[in-house]
Amino acid sequence: MRIEDFDYDLPPAAIAQVPVEPRDASRLLVVGEPPIDTTFGKLADHLVAGDLLVVNATRVRAARLHGTRPTGGAVELLLLSERDGAWEALARPARKLRVGMTVDLGELAAEVVGVEGEGRVLVRLAAAGSQPVEEVIARVGSVPYPPYVITGPADPSRYQTVYAAETGSAAAPTAGLHFTGELLGELAERGIAAADVLLDIGLDTFRPITQSVIEDHVMHRERYVVPADTVAAVEETRSRGGRVVAAGTTTVRALESAAAAGQLEAGEGWTELYITPGYAPRVVDAVVTNFHMPRSSLIVMIAALLPAWRRFYEHALGHGYRFLSFGDAMFIPQVLREA
Repeated sequence: MRIEDFDYDLPPAAIAQVPVEPRDASRLLVVGEPPIDTTFGKLADHLVAGDLLVVNATRVRAARLHGTRPTGGAVELLLLSERDGAWEALARPARKLRVGMTVDLGELAAEVVGVEGEGRVLVRLAAAGSQPVEEVIARVGSVPYPPYVITGPADPSRYQTVYAAETGSAAAPTAGLHFTGELLGELAERGIAAADVLLDIGLDTFRPITQSVIEDHVMHRERYVVPADTVAAVEETRSRGGRVVAAGTTTVRALESAAAAGQLEAGEGWTELYITPGYAPRVVDAVVTNFHMPRSSLIVMIAALLPAWRRFYEHALGHGYRFLSFGDAMFIPQVLREA
């Protein structure tokens, strides 16, 4: 499949720079014949008692750090994930960093222990006075908005979901940004259960597909956790004929990764799952999702779950929907089960 098949014209004016207030005042396009234009606060009208809503409870790390090289030149590091005592990071300017160099980040020192290409480096962080590194990152770093967001909200908490729990992501699970505590309470009152997974969002959020053939694209590894309670909730939902509704593409990846052997299993791991047209979901029945960047792995996933995606994207653009991280949402009531 060619990358051109997953391209569309996204006018800059359609890219949301700030979220709407309140969170659930964003618009919601419900896929159907005909499509329904509504607001996210009315999501409960499109779910039924017995459905299970699964969310990604990851919290965005204050992962953008600024410092200086030994020569005095400025450096920006965007922490992506920690592995084996070192942090993978996107660096600017990466070409100026060398193995063995130490970057001064104020209360943190970052020793470069690897240069991996594509702007990525491995650094080992040390905090002044033996402070816990994560605590210092939270204090001195800033929440990284996506590169297409020029302004962004003044309050960085708007780039966290209301149910964010465990710090680990370099970007927000943006479909979850529309939920409020009140909406979650209404869903529970209507008999729609909730469960959570974790998927720490990393490099591929920032990286477009550059290959002309999409199958040549290699997904970056991301850590996921599927709790035993969530597996039990999915099994109970299945037993009563309800739908497993994933809030966001990252939730889809976590659930489908945990079912890679054929059956959903509780546990923790690293996933490189790349969902392309022809993939048959094992767990997910329906998806709440934002509108995604052209030529991205996310739009390729949406094409696998909703082959008629282009029609609904054209509808959204023609009806003034706001796109990408701080934009509006779409609800797919039934994903494609078999190619």
